[in-house]
Amino acid sequence: MTKLAAINVETALAPRFGRGWHCLGEAADYRDGQLHTLNIFGTRLLAFATSSGQISVIDAHCPHMGADLSRGTLENDRVVCPFHHWQYDASGKCVEIPYCKRIPPKAKTRSWLTCEENNLLFVWNNPEGKAPADGVVIPHLPEQDSDEWLHDWHMDKLIIETNPRELVDNLADAQHFGPVHGTPTKYFANVFEGHIAQQIFHGDSERLGGDLVAESAYYGPATHFTRMRAVFEGMEIHSILLNCHVPITANSFELRFGCMVKKVPGWSEEQNREMAKDYVMRNRESFYQDVDIWAHKIRVNNPVLAEGDGPVYQLREWYEQFFMDEASVPAAMAERREIITVGQR
Repeated sequence: MTKLAAINVETALAPRFGRGWHCLGEAADYRDGQLHTLNIFGTRLLAFATSSGQISVIDAHCPHMGADLSRGTLENDRVVCPFHHWQYDASGKCVEIPYCKRIPPKAKTRSWLTCEENNLLFVWNNPEGKAPADGVVIPHLPEQDSDEWLHDWHMDKLIIETNPRELVDNLADAQHFGPVHGTPTKYFANVFEGHIAQQIFHGDSERLGGDLVAESAYYGPATHFTRMRAVFEGMEIHSILLNCHVPITANSFELRFGCMVKKVPGWSEEQNREMAKDYVMRNRESFYQDVDIWAHKIRVNNPVLAEGDGPVYQLREWYEQFFMDEASVPAAMAERREIITVGQR
């Protein structure tokens, strides 16, 4: 009698969050003069923009007596605590106490490193407190500078109650495209190198068009861009998908999905916007087929794989580097590894 493999389901995870840039959505959304509460990385943060447009992210709890600064007010580029009206600048430093001239040296809340790229806001997380290593950046998308593209990301945001690794596993899953998306796989390959993991996919999509080619990459553990082209209703359509997440706890995360589309030459602006609206909807429907799976599956550490499934274990090895001290990351992670699962080069 064949002995069944015991499924190793991880239920209690250590609260360490991945080292890397995490997308907080479109930067413009934070330039509204309001304080924005961010329940991420197992804590509460606060994002706001100064009058110059600079966006800051700081810890949301006042070091005085623990009040929630995100429930305060923004006045003259300062966050005013709702409890005792201590005032903090964009760096998280207390600069005024209404009833005291001397400000305690420790009256400062942690400031988080941020960057803006592709009209998106990113925050850097590193449990060791170190800045990003050279080359660990969010790539600029040249399409953002081109008049040939519509630059609206059509952003969605939702919360998924599972571990983020379940989402990342998709990058190496060669065989879910047919059952989940109606897009049987013709060619599938992965490339792992440093902090970047890539996927190259060819197939025919019932929803997104024939001759579909999708080239995607994770830049660190949480930010994923996909360039797609397909023939849809006789036209070649180009699009870029954004799939990014920020952990809330070890077993929940904020998921953001966005899509921008290239204009069809010769069409009016109105025609292109209608086309983009329809194609974004189709991409959203396809993406949410994955979301439905993630929302109801469990985290299995030792999946029983079959030939043709894809390099799931190699992907997880790549992913784990973001959850260990940088000095402990194996040197081999910097080497390029290419794995073709379906088809030939």
